[in-house]
Amino acid sequence: MATTGRARVIVREGPLGFIFLLAYVGAAIYFVSVSDGSFWGVVVGLLQAIVWPAYVVYHVLQLIGA
Repeated sequence: MATTGRARVIVREGPLGFIFLLAYVGAAIYFVSVSDGSFWGVVVGLLQAIVWPAYVVYHVLQLIGA
């Protein structure tokens, strides 16, 4: 006899994704606001908003002399 039970999957990454979204929006606002306002300046600002954690790690490693 086969049972037709269902497996219940609970995904709990929603709050963390929302925090990452807020961080991206904040970084995008900052980088676009310091750009020169041209089309490519805005595009580069949006791309910088994606990789801003790499900037932070780089500068922290420079400060500690690694």
